[in-house]
Amino acid sequence: MSLNQLSTDAENQPQQWQQGNLVEIVIDDLSDTGDGVGRFEERVVFVPDTVPGDRILARLIRVKPKYAYGKLYEILERSPHRRRPSCIVADKCGGCQWQSVAYEYQLKAKFNQVVQAIERIGGFTNPPVDPVLAAPEALGYRNKATYPLSRSAEGQVQAGYYQKGTHQLINLNQCPVQDERLNPLLKEIKQDIYNRGWSIYNETRHQGRLRHLGLRIGRRTGEMLLTLVVTDWTLQELETQAQEWLDRYPKLVGVSLNLNAKATNTIFGEKTRCIAGEAYLVEQFAGLEFQMLPTTFFQVNTEAAEALLEVIKLQLNLQGQEVLVDAYCGIGTLSLPLASQVKQVIGLEVQAAAVEQARFNAWRNNIENATFQLGSVEKALPALTIKPDVVLLDPPRQGCDRTVIDALIATKPQKIVYVSCKPATLARDLKLLCSDGNYELVRVQSADFFPQTSHVECAAFLELVGN
Repeated sequence: MSLNQLSTDAENQPQQWQQGNLVEIVIDDLSDTGDGVGRFEERVVFVPDTVPGDRILARLIRVKPKYAYGKLYEILERSPHRRRPSCIVADKCGGCQWQSVAYEYQLKAKFNQVVQAIERIGGFTNPPVDPVLAAPEALGYRNKATYPLSRSAEGQVQAGYYQKGTHQLINLNQCPVQDERLNPLLKEIKQDIYNRGWSIYNETRHQGRLRHLGLRIGRRTGEMLLTLVVTDWTLQELETQAQEWLDRYPKLVGVSLNLNAKATNTIFGEKTRCIAGEAYLVEQFAGLEFQMLPTTFFQVNTEAAEALLEVIKLQLNLQGQEVLVDAYCGIGTLSLPLASQVKQVIGLEVQAAAVEQARFNAWRNNIENATFQLGSVEKALPALTIKPDVVLLDPPRQGCDRTVIDALIATKPQKIVYVSCKPATLARDLKLLCSDGNYELVRVQSADFFPQTSHVECAAFLELVGN
């Protein structure tokens, strides 16, 4: 359920429908932001940390004419779908929303989220949405984590995620959704930073050097990278400490600094320096080897991404003569494994470092029919001189620019695969692609890349009408 489904017309409110009041409700749904959804006097109430089937008391903390936000006050009757969280700070940490929700129900909620978006935003009736592919592992799956740093009142170095709705850091020594091999580094590196006396960035005063601790691991190779995000390059005895980390952790292959001196919520800056070891790790994905830098975009759930890629391969049923364009190609994660099944791969990517890595990854795997072009998809796709048979789209969360949609409609590739991590923008763009009758939505396959959260990955398959 989404807020855009709710009317906000003003009307007289009953006495009970006031901020601060306690109301008894039964939770019957989960919103696309992860909150439980119930109703009081036919009005919708969003309550975090609740599970469908819970009967609760909630305190109204923000009241609108047709809906309100509440805070869980007491569970009167527990849902059969409620589970004990794996994390001791799950009720505070903003990293996960659904650790209290049974995994089977998480999959059901994500399926409903996708169907509702495609029906209500996309305008499709009975869309061909398949059940969500379950993640091979519901915990310990993340191959990358980037933690903000702070200091406690006692001066200890803290790393973790922000408390829900705040910038109050919840300190973690381990995280149940990240690869468990990263947990020792999370705990011990904080102590090393404290011992070195390195200053921690204060976002209010914009003072201090260390902003974030980044950890990345190759799920198959076990190779790890450690990255410190800093406001300047100067950290006393950094090279000595970096070598100590390499000696202590045999699978740690590189230590880097990333420079971000801007007063921004963006984690990484544009410049990265390798301090010790290698600047990259090597991972095995879909039978190929990929080189990844600390700032490389790569799906955080390696195994779930491979499962979705297998669906894409089977659905496309490539015959070996196709020209495949991979828009927003990154380092070639999705298109390089498909290269052996097509005549030619053309990757389009706006990030220069990603293009360089994609080219290197093609060379590393002896793939000679893949080329990668630097430039925005908005400009590069309409400028292509060769007609694609298949276009693979994997845009950012905000979806495709209208110029990309128009270029696809004008070019008329036989098949389009649209991969998205946000059902709402996926549905919006599918409506545009299918509205003129040129394309038919033949399948939507979701995959759970993000267990314990409300996020879901989708692959939508479109075919040219009359193909």
